[in-house]
Amino acid sequence: MSSTRSARSRRASRALWLFPVPALALYLFFFAYPTVQAVQYALTDWDGYSAAYRSVGLDNFRQLATGDDVFRNAAENNLKLMVVVVLAQTALALLLALYLVRTTRASTVLRALFFLPTVLSSVAVAFVWRFVYDPDGGLLNSGLRAVGLGNLQSVYLGNPDTAVYWLALTQVWFHAGQMMVVFIAGLQAIPRELYEAAELDGAGRLARFRYVTWPLVAPATGIVVAYTTVQSFKAFDLVLGLGGNPPGPALDLLSTRVYTTFSNNQFGYAAAQSLLFMALIALLTWVQRRAIRRATR
Repeated sequence: MSSTRSARSRRASRALWLFPVPALALYLFFFAYPTVQAVQYALTDWDGYSAAYRSVGLDNFRQLATGDDVFRNAAENNLKLMVVVVLAQTALALLLALYLVRTTRASTVLRALFFLPTVLSSVAVAFVWRFVYDPDGGLLNSGLRAVGLGNLQSVYLGNPDTAVYWLALTQVWFHAGQMMVVFIAGLQAIPRELYEAAELDGAGRLARFRYVTWPLVAPATGIVVAYTTVQSFKAFDLVLGLGGNPPGPALDLLSTRVYTTFSNNQFGYAAAQSLLFMALIALLTWVQRRAIRRATR
């Protein structure tokens, strides 16, 4: 009897090993294999069409590090966008979640309203906000003229000093509702008894947030920050919709820079940019998660 059970247990253990196989095969085919190919192409001057290509060693990476001002400008724009979007979107989503966490009829309606932009396509969002920022007949400049503040009019998406911040505003409007839902789920998982115990100990509203809400909502914060970071680096169709193709130096990001380089038949150089892009996202995400863990201990 025991030998029969042991045989069944071994068969069950072997069967369990088969479950990850489809996911592993998809991962290897769609991620690992293209990554290995990208490394191979990044060491060449391949134009994407020729049958033959020449190995250039690390020249593509050396040029990225020392001599490509256009790529450096795109990286600076992307870092500014990431900082602004992560801070603004996380703070706004958390405030909305704290205000709307209680389920009432009004909060249900407001949740739906704030979540509504998320279901729109990024192209539609881009064209709506392009009309808002239009310097000639756009909503912002028309509104400023209507209230006598015409001297504050601006070429919002054409100003290299401020264009990326208007892009950040659009992105926060687009995704804050989605992040609010993540925070609401985190807040609803906090046991009510902890707040009651804190109140009995004399903790005020700020103290309850500092010592109960903030540490226990940390997993949700980590998800929001990591997702928002990746999201700010993946802003591609939104940028092309707002700034055109190519978007120009004021709105040029790493994603659009890689796309433009591919379009110019510089596949080897674009592959090197893609790898650097991927490494930067991984590094920033790791740093942010460590910082959040330390801040919530």
